[in-house]
Amino acid sequence: MKDNRLVLNFLVFAEKVENGALQSELLPEIAELGFQSVEIRREYFKDLEKEMPVIKAEAERLKLELFYSVPDEVYVDGKINPKLKNYLAEAEQMGVKHIKWNIGAFEGDLHEDELKTLIENGVAITIENDQTQTSGTIAAIQTYMKAIKDAGLAIGYVYDLGNWRFVGEDEMKAAEALTDYVQYIHMKDVGYENDQPKAAGLDHGEIDWRKVLTIFPKNRPIAIEYPTTSNAEILEAKKLLEEAID
Repeated sequence: MKDNRLVLNFLVFAEKVENGALQSELLPEIAELGFQSVEIRREYFKDLEKEMPVIKAEAERLKLELFYSVPDEVYVDGKINPKLKNYLAEAEQMGVKHIKWNIGAFEGDLHEDELKTLIENGVAITIENDQTQTSGTIAAIQTYMKAIKDAGLAIGYVYDLGNWRFVGEDEMKAAEALTDYVQYIHMKDVGYENDQPKAAGLDHGEIDWRKVLTIFPKNRPIAIEYPTTSNAEILEAKKLLEEAID
């Protein structure tokens, strides 16, 4: 079946980007692979100002919904990162509907008024469990998302399946603890080399990802998010996910 919940994160094209391809140039290929949503990665821009309007035009032409992954933090030394406004302006310029950050150094003060100003931009804001002990553990996500919920702020949570192994935590326990906050899911499997975790394709690692997915609400977008070397690998993951969520 074709499921419009599936998102293709540009991490799948890491090799092509490293070899010079622009994200805008790869959008038609993503549409041809059968995806209706794509997650742009800010660190993959080569010339941000030139590429943003092209991405917007191509996404509109191909009818692709845009997500925006920004590798920066909401909090720096306990205060709101001043760069966040710029990232939201970029998102608006591209027609992005969803933006993702990491929590960073949250020290207990939400800075609610500043967050409300960011939320009012109209782009859905989410945070993700990253691969750090600062903002990638169950406790860190729980603490922050509970504070967000108690304050009634419209900030969601992206559950990254593979990242738990990189911080030494259990992905199933994390899913059970955090499911009420989940608005978006990043899918990768994890294998091990020399006892160190390494991202892998679905069913090419050690995670029981199908079991994890049963924990979450059924209407959340799900992204394929790990490096691949061929479109066949992407289509394999797409087929596995479609079968799992059918």
